[in-house]
Amino acid sequence: MVKFIYFIITLLGGLNNLDSNFYYEEIPLNVQNEMINVSYFENDEISFDDLVLVHILYIGFDKVEHKGELVVNKKIADDILDIFKSLYLNKYEIEKVERIDKYNGDDYLSMESNNTSAFNYRYIENTNQLSNHAYGLAIDINPFYNPYVYEHNNTLIVSPKSAFKYADRNKNFKHKIDRNDLAYKEFIKHGFTWGGDWTYKKDYQHFEKII
Repeated sequence: MVKFIYFIITLLGGLNNLDSNFYYEEIPLNVQNEMINVSYFENDEISFDDLVLVHILYIGFDKVEHKGELVVNKKIADDILDIFKSLYLNKYEIEKVERIDKYNGDDYLSMESNNTSAFNYRYIENTNQLSNHAYGLAIDINPFYNPYVYEHNNTLIVSPKSAFKYADRNKNFKHKIDRNDLAYKEFIKHGFTWGGDWTYKKDYQHFEKII
């Protein structure tokens, strides 16, 4: 009986510790200042009031626990917490989870560094249409191993270019997102769609939720 009670106390303590490391908050002023004119620009579509700063734990490629931060739309904040809790508990490996401000808001540099990120007020590549990242409704997971791929003038375009060898999704390699991948299953379960299901262009890193 004593052992059982100890087990319950330990379990509850672990769950409480988990909750204390998985939470979101209004974006602090110091973080807002780091974002202004980097990942956030004055606009009529979205304000800081629409966004939250999400704190998570994740298991890195080094098999070690790390703390990460994501800025997302508050409408998907609970989804993001649930998904990343599941990934963490299942020891799903993510190399980095840093706000894109650390890459000067440069999506390409963030992808090359295999950084998992979410909000970034930017346009879809080669268009004047805002990305769903600009609304905080999209997230890119392990982007170097899951690049953006499409064909143009009979030439395969891969972004980032240095991830070309990961464009062939028939190959087996670690950290590949496909329909058997846990991240795919978790995001789909929470109502997100996957860029790997797009018809003409494939964005294997990308999940978004239209609200």
